[in-house]
Amino acid sequence: MASTRDRAVVCLSGGMDSVVCAALTARDYDAYALHFSYGQRTEERELKSARSVAETLGFKDFLHVKFDFFRRIGGSALTDDSIDVPKASAEEPIGESVPVTYVPFRNAHFLSAAVSWAEVLGARTIVIGAVEQDSSGYPDCRPAYYEAFQTLIERGTKEGDIKVATPLIHMRKKEIVALGLELNAPFHLTWSCYSGAEAACGECDSCVLRLRAFREAGLSDPIPYASGKG
Repeated sequence: MASTRDRAVVCLSGGMDSVVCAALTARDYDAYALHFSYGQRTEERELKSARSVAETLGFKDFLHVKFDFFRRIGGSALTDDSIDVPKASAEEPIGESVPVTYVPFRNAHFLSAAVSWAEVLGARTIVIGAVEQDSSGYPDCRPAYYEAFQTLIERGTKEGDIKVATPLIHMRKKEIVALGLELNAPFHLTWSCYSGAEAACGECDSCVLRLRAFREAGLSDPIPYASGKG
Protein backbone atom coordinates (compact mmCIF):
# COMPACT_ATOMS: atom_id res chain seq x y z
CA MET A 1 0.00 0.00 0.00
CA ALA A 2 1.31 3.44 -0.91
CA SER A 3 2.43 5.61 1.98
CA THR A 4 0.25 8.56 2.93
CA ARG A 5 3.05 10.39 4.73
CA ASP A 6 4.71 13.47 3.30
CA ARG A 7 8.24 13.13 1.96
CA ALA A 8 11.33 14.96 3.21
CA VAL A 9 14.96 15.13 2.07
CA VAL A 10 17.63 15.07 4.78
CA CYS A 11 21.15 16.34 4.22
CA LEU A 12 22.82 13.47 6.06
CA SER A 13 26.51 13.95 6.75
CA GLY A 14 26.74 11.08 9.21
CA GLY A 15 27.64 13.40 12.10
CA MET A 16 26.02 13.91 15.48
CA ASP A 17 23.73 16.77 14.50
CA SER A 18 22.61 15.23 11.23
CA VAL A 19 21.69 11.93 12.87
CA VAL A 20 19.35 13.73 15.28
CA CYS A 21 17.76 15.49 12.30
CA ALA A 22 17.52 12.13 10.56
CA ALA A 23 15.75 10.56 13.54
CA LEU A 24 13.33 13.47 13.77
CA THR A 25 12.56 13.26 10.06
CA ALA A 26 12.15 9.48 9.99
CA ARG A 27 9.63 9.82 12.81
CA ASP A 28 7.46 12.33 10.97
CA TYR A 29 8.03 11.76 7.23
CA ASP A 30 8.99 9.30 4.56
CA ALA A 31 12.65 10.24 4.69
CA TYR A 32 15.19 10.37 1.85
CA ALA A 33 18.90 10.74 2.65
CA LEU A 34 21.25 12.91 0.61
CA HIS A 35 24.95 12.50 1.37
CA PHE A 36 27.87 14.43 -0.10
CA SER A 37 31.44 13.35 -0.73
CA TYR A 38 33.31 16.51 -1.65
CA GLY A 39 36.94 15.60 -1.10
CA GLN A 40 36.89 15.95 2.68
CA ARG A 41 39.59 14.14 4.64
CA THR A 42 37.19 11.66 6.24
CA GLU A 43 35.10 11.15 3.11
CA GLU A 44 34.94 7.35 3.23
CA ARG A 45 34.28 7.24 6.96
CA GLU A 46 31.46 9.78 6.73
CA LEU A 47 29.84 7.85 3.87
CA LYS A 48 29.93 4.65 5.91
CA SER A 49 28.27 6.41 8.84
CA ALA A 50 25.60 8.07 6.73
CA ARG A 51 24.66 4.81 4.98
CA SER A 52 24.44 2.98 8.30
CA VAL A 53 22.29 5.70 9.86
CA ALA A 54 19.89 5.79 6.90
CA GLU A 55 19.54 2.01 6.92
CA THR A 56 19.00 1.83 10.68
CA LEU A 57 16.34 4.56 10.63
CA GLY A 58 14.47 3.05 7.68
CA PHE A 59 15.04 5.76 5.08
CA LYS A 60 13.28 5.22 1.77
CA ASP A 61 16.33 5.98 -0.36
CA PHE A 62 19.95 7.07 -0.09
CA LEU A 63 21.46 9.33 -2.75
CA HIS A 64 25.24 9.66 -2.68
CA VAL A 65 26.49 12.74 -4.54
CA LYS A 66 30.19 13.07 -5.24
CA PHE A 67 32.05 16.09 -6.58
CA ASP A 68 35.66 17.25 -6.47
CA PHE A 69 35.59 20.99 -6.99
CA PHE A 70 36.02 21.82 -3.30
CA ARG A 71 39.24 19.83 -3.27
CA ARG A 72 40.36 21.50 -6.49
CA ILE A 73 39.52 24.95 -5.11
CA GLY A 74 41.20 24.27 -1.76
CA GLY A 75 41.34 26.91 0.93
CA SER A 76 39.93 24.70 3.69
CA ALA A 77 41.69 22.33 6.06
CA LEU A 78 38.95 19.80 5.35
CA THR A 79 39.71 19.59 1.64
CA ASP A 80 43.25 20.95 1.20
CA ASP A 81 46.08 18.67 2.35
CA SER A 82 48.46 21.62 2.54
CA ILE A 83 46.43 23.05 5.45
CA ASP A 84 46.61 21.17 8.73
CA VAL A 85 43.45 20.51 10.73
CA PRO A 86 44.11 22.55 13.88
CA LYS A 87 43.62 21.42 17.44
CA ALA A 88 40.94 23.33 19.32
CA SER A 89 42.48 26.43 20.87
CA ALA A 90 42.88 26.60 24.62
CA GLU A 91 42.92 30.41 24.49
CA GLU A 92 40.20 31.40 22.01
CA PRO A 93 36.68 29.98 22.51
CA ILE A 94 35.44 27.87 19.61
CA GLY A 95 33.24 29.91 17.29
CA GLU A 96 34.76 33.32 17.99
CA SER A 97 36.15 33.50 14.45
CA VAL A 98 35.73 31.56 11.22
CA PRO A 99 38.27 28.69 11.35
CA VAL A 100 40.37 27.19 8.56
CA THR A 101 38.04 24.18 8.51
CA TYR A 102 35.33 26.34 6.91
CA VAL A 103 34.59 25.10 3.38
CA PRO A 104 33.65 28.20 1.34
CA PHE A 105 29.87 28.41 0.75
CA ARG A 106 29.54 24.64 1.09
CA ASN A 107 26.00 24.47 2.42
CA ALA A 108 24.60 26.38 -0.55
CA HIS A 109 25.75 23.54 -2.80
CA PHE A 110 24.24 20.96 -0.45
CA LEU A 111 20.91 22.78 -0.30
CA SER A 112 20.79 23.28 -4.06
CA ALA A 113 21.12 19.54 -4.68
CA ALA A 114 18.53 18.84 -1.98
CA VAL A 115 16.05 21.25 -3.57
CA SER A 116 16.53 19.64 -6.98
CA TRP A 117 15.87 16.17 -5.59
CA ALA A 118 12.93 17.38 -3.51
CA GLU A 119 11.28 18.81 -6.64
CA VAL A 120 11.57 15.44 -8.37
CA LEU A 121 10.36 13.49 -5.33
CA GLY A 122 7.48 15.84 -4.62
CA ALA A 123 8.96 16.50 -1.17
CA ARG A 124 8.15 19.86 0.35
CA THR A 125 10.63 19.71 3.23
CA ILE A 126 14.44 19.73 3.34
CA VAL A 127 16.11 19.11 6.69
CA ILE A 128 19.68 20.11 7.51
CA GLY A 129 21.49 19.91 10.83
CA ALA A 130 22.86 23.43 10.98
CA VAL A 131 23.69 24.67 14.51
CA GLU A 132 24.59 28.23 15.44
CA GLN A 133 25.20 27.81 19.18
CA ASP A 134 28.16 25.72 20.38
CA SER A 135 29.50 25.54 16.83
CA SER A 136 32.69 26.30 14.92
CA GLY A 137 31.33 29.67 13.78
CA TYR A 138 30.74 28.88 10.12
CA PRO A 139 28.79 31.68 8.36
CA ASP A 140 26.62 29.15 6.48
CA CYS A 141 25.21 27.81 9.77
CA ARG A 142 23.44 31.03 10.79
CA PRO A 143 19.65 31.54 10.72
CA ALA A 144 19.91 34.50 8.32
CA TYR A 145 21.64 32.25 5.79
CA TYR A 146 18.68 29.87 5.68
CA GLU A 147 16.15 32.67 5.61
CA ALA A 148 17.90 34.05 2.53
CA PHE A 149 18.06 30.63 0.89
CA GLN A 150 14.36 30.16 1.56
CA THR A 151 13.63 33.23 -0.53
CA LEU A 152 15.77 31.80 -3.33
CA ILE A 153 13.76 28.56 -3.27
CA GLU A 154 10.45 30.40 -3.35
CA ARG A 155 11.52 32.42 -6.36
CA GLY A 156 13.50 29.80 -8.23
CA THR A 157 11.48 26.57 -8.11
CA LYS A 158 8.42 25.47 -10.04
CA GLU A 159 5.94 25.55 -7.15
CA GLY A 160 7.96 27.61 -4.67
CA ASP A 161 6.60 25.59 -1.75
CA ILE A 162 9.70 23.70 -0.54
CA LYS A 163 10.73 24.65 2.98
CA VAL A 164 14.15 24.36 4.59
CA ALA A 165 13.92 23.09 8.16
CA THR A 166 16.77 23.69 10.62
CA PRO A 167 15.33 22.12 13.79
CA LEU A 168 18.58 22.29 15.76
CA ILE A 169 19.86 25.71 14.80
CA HIS A 170 19.09 27.43 18.13
CA MET A 171 19.93 24.46 20.35
CA ARG A 172 22.99 23.84 22.51
CA LYS A 173 24.98 20.72 21.75
CA LYS A 174 24.04 19.07 25.06
CA GLU A 175 20.38 19.67 24.20
CA ILE A 176 20.93 17.99 20.84
CA VAL A 177 22.41 14.94 22.59
CA ALA A 178 19.43 14.81 24.96
CA LEU A 179 16.98 15.05 22.06
CA GLY A 180 18.84 12.31 20.22
CA LEU A 181 18.51 10.02 23.21
CA GLU A 182 14.76 10.64 23.33
CA LEU A 183 14.55 9.69 19.65
CA ASN A 184 16.86 6.68 19.97
CA ALA A 185 19.19 8.25 17.44
CA PRO A 186 22.05 5.83 16.63
CA PHE A 187 24.92 7.98 17.91
CA HIS A 188 27.22 4.94 17.87
CA LEU A 189 27.10 4.96 14.06
CA THR A 190 28.03 8.63 13.64
CA TRP A 191 31.30 10.35 12.76
CA SER A 192 32.17 13.98 13.50
CA CYS A 193 35.98 14.12 13.51
CA TYR A 194 37.65 16.36 10.93
CA SER A 195 40.82 14.28 10.61
CA GLY A 196 40.53 10.74 11.97
CA ALA A 197 39.01 7.76 10.15
CA GLU A 198 39.70 4.79 12.46
CA ALA A 199 39.41 6.65 15.75
CA ALA A 200 38.34 10.26 16.25
CA CYS A 201 41.22 12.57 17.17
CA GLY A 202 39.50 14.14 20.19
CA GLU A 203 41.36 17.40 19.58
CA CYS A 204 39.79 19.20 16.58
CA ASP A 205 36.95 21.69 17.10
CA SER A 206 34.32 19.16 16.07
CA CYS A 207 35.55 16.48 18.47
CA VAL A 208 35.92 18.92 21.37
CA LEU A 209 32.39 20.28 20.88
CA ARG A 210 30.98 16.77 20.63
CA LEU A 211 32.80 15.45 23.70
CA ARG A 212 31.73 18.49 25.69
CA ALA A 213 28.10 17.94 24.66
CA PHE A 214 28.07 14.32 25.84
CA ARG A 215 29.88 15.23 29.06
CA GLU A 216 27.43 18.06 29.85
CA ALA A 217 24.56 15.69 29.13
CA GLY A 218 26.05 13.29 31.68
CA LEU A 219 26.92 10.62 29.12
CA SER A 220 29.88 8.97 27.45
CA ASP A 221 30.36 9.37 23.71
CA PRO A 222 29.93 5.90 22.14
CA ILE A 223 32.46 6.32 19.32
CA PRO A 224 36.20 5.50 19.69
CA TYR A 225 38.77 8.25 20.33
CA ALA A 226 42.51 7.99 19.73
CA SER A 227 43.04 10.20 22.76
CA GLY A 228 40.89 7.94 24.96
CA LYS A 229 38.69 10.91 25.82
CA GLY A 230 35.36 9.35 24.92
